[in-house]
Amino acid sequence: MMEQATGTDWRHHILGVRGKTMKWQVILLAFTTLFLAELGDKTQLAVFTLVTKSRAPLEVFIGSILALAAVTLIGVFFGDLITQYIRPFYLKLGAAFLFIGIGAFMLWQAIAEIPV
Repeated sequence: MMEQATGTDWRHHILGVRGKTMKWQVILLAFTTLFLAELGDKTQLAVFTLVTKSRAPLEVFIGSILALAAVTLIGVFFGDLITQYIRPFYLKLGAAFLFIGIGAFMLWQAIAEIPV
């Protein structure tokens, strides 16, 4: 049974996180970043298609939430694991070069498709 909590201790009992406080700025940053990144992305287009075909928006919504939560959990788990061995600076640098490489490849493909 949970003992009587005082002050802000109740949050730690509910969340099971002792000695840590919730970083709401990080939560807001994660939400905003993912919301903007996913807006109009292939995931959203896939959801549009599923709703159109199935005519079951609630079921598609629930399935999508579960899938995105699972993918996010995997990302958080591996992100936490990797940062134990590689400094965040190098991860950011690697991600930047990866995005530049993908962008350059997509640009090269687009230019190659221009009719001559």
